[in-house]
Amino acid sequence: MGRTNPTYRDHVRSIEERWGDYRRALRHQDQPHFDRLFEHGRQYADAAGYQNPTDPMVALLVSIALAQERRLAEVEQRLDAVDGALDECES
Repeated sequence: MGRTNPTYRDHVRSIEERWGDYRRALRHQDQPHFDRLFEHGRQYADAAGYQNPTDPMVALLVSIALAQERRLAEVEQRLDAVDGALDECES
């Protein structure tokens, strides 16, 4: 017996396809950023699938926000390290 319900990954693929016209209407330089949002959403597919959300768009948005939060924290750490190195150079 096969699985009758679509998986979370299937939902993400479907959402991405539905937003295809929007993507094509974006400026060329914005399209890779749009694509990256869905990459972030797929990055947490295991956790989102485990959550089994009734609205997969919510899980996709939370996954994107989580990935963005993680990237922001990494950038802040790098800036703090650069700031610390500059402080040492000035001393």
